[in-house]
Amino acid sequence: MVDTGAMVAVDLNADLGEAEVLTPMDAGVLDAVTSVSIACGFHAGSRKVMRDTARACVARGVAIGAHVSFRDSEGFGRRTREVAPAQLIDDIIEQCATLLEEVGSAGGTVAYVKPHGALYNQMSADAVVATSVVSAVSRLAIGTLLTQAGSEAIAPAHRSGLRVVLEGFPDRGYLANGRLAPRHRAGAVVDDPAHVADRAVSLVHRGGIEAMSGQWTLVAVETLCIHGDSPSAAATAAAVRAALEGAGIAVRPFATPDGFA
Repeated sequence: MVDTGAMVAVDLNADLGEAEVLTPMDAGVLDAVTSVSIACGFHAGSRKVMRDTARACVARGVAIGAHVSFRDSEGFGRRTREVAPAQLIDDIIEQCATLLEEVGSAGGTVAYVKPHGALYNQMSADAVVATSVVSAVSRLAIGTLLTQAGSEAIAPAHRSGLRVVLEGFPDRGYLANGRLAPRHRAGAVVDDPAHVADRAVSLVHRGGIEAMSGQWTLVAVETLCIHGDSPSAAATAAAVRAALEGAGIAVRPFATPDGFA
């Protein structure tokens, strides 16, 4: 959440480009969000889907990010991996380089990096992985990293001069420590659009959310993520945006001149 004087503002992002083509569901999500993290080929996506998604973003004025992951298409990037730091750095740079080419051909720019799935979770909890991710992003002309509050990546990112944008997940269950619940746990994925919308407003206006244990948990956010691979992603994104704006919250990308610093 960012308070710009009397106006509270938040970015609404989604992870897209994860199918073989740009789908009608993707288009519906794009109509509601203000930033999109595009899969870079290691867990999903192809150069064509990257390019088509980037064109759709540019047409709508939606900011673009690189959704990098472990090299794990079979597990959709959601399986824990042990990768040597040097290899992980190279893998992230390779993915971003590919996306930069395709986004550039579509007339856009890549504004941030957001790891996907297991890499995102390991970056949050493992200092070695976090340092590797930060090192990779620091070598790119991008300058912004998305992660969650309490992540191990925050301190090294700041030391490296990167901008850190804190992310919240209204469509995911939280543990009492503010971390995301593992997907295999009952209640870890929230799929009712109205419920997700209520949780989004709570994250912004109240600065937290009720954990799966029932305990109130503080969660700092500047951007909210809607998972684009959810069957109800388009309806959820629309419901979240409507609820945020109905609660007096401005929804705009953090990464554009009219966004927030």
